[in-house]
Amino acid sequence: MMAKYPTVSQYEKLKEIEKKTGYSKVYFFLLAIPVISTIVYTLGGAKLVTDLVSFVYPAYMSFKAIDSSNVGDDTQWLTYWVVFSFFTIIESIAGFLTDFIPFYFPLKVSFFIWLYHPKFLGAGMVYSQAIKPFVMPYLNSMSAVQKKSD
Repeated sequence: MMAKYPTVSQYEKLKEIEKKTGYSKVYFFLLAIPVISTIVYTLGGAKLVTDLVSFVYPAYMSFKAIDSSNVGDDTQWLTYWVVFSFFTIIESIAGFLTDFIPFYFPLKVSFFIWLYHPKFLGAGMVYSQAIKPFVMPYLNSMSAVQKKSD
């Protein structure tokens, strides 16, 4: 694992701890993950965890996509943010229903990971099959009205 992600193994603090204790720095890194996760969950609950999962990585990848010359990743992340926004609006309107859905937050985390995971790219499917058919007729009619007024 450390050979695949060399920047993690380059932290001097981990090297110091490894020398002092005699244990591999991998153990300390793997211990830090649940400790940080527990702290985040304790401070903000499941909602904070789902918000971080659905925002931090996609925002990072969106910044990278803006600077890249590849148009495909721009489209993928723009589509993700459209689906994210649509879901957020629906969730805020029907937020009272979330209390009745068992395991809502783990399901929400899984859904957002599915939306942006490179293997699935679910945001494109949700947009093309669920959002676009309902929104585009209204956008087209608004464009026609705007053209008439010009």
